[in-house]
Amino acid sequence: MVKTERLAGTRDFEAVFTNGKSWANNMVVLRALPNSLGSSRCGFAVGKRLGGAVVRNRVRRRLREVVRQVPIDGGWDMVLIARQPATETDYHTLSKATEEILARAKFLGSGER
Repeated sequence: MVKTERLAGTRDFEAVFTNGKSWANNMVVLRALPNSLGSSRCGFAVGKRLGGAVVRNRVRRRLREVVRQVPIDGGWDMVLIARQPATETDYHTLSKATEEILARAKFLGSGER
């Protein structure tokens, strides 16, 4: 994931949280808002209640890798929010849960990235 595909800045996150639509499963919450750019940007939120810095960074890295691997349609600002079960599972289970939520939101693209 290159820097232009990252959602950075408090304003961007706040806009997605206040105006975006939400989808959830037991491991991940997805909030998304259409943007006027040609590509999608993604941000990750892993709260302190999920564990220490090592645990939170591991979950964040895994989510970032899932998003990097999956083709996503352009034109969206997305925030993936980790839930407690995401800290206790392996990469493949987290990947399936994230792909399932992206498919439910109809964000999965058909082509290669």
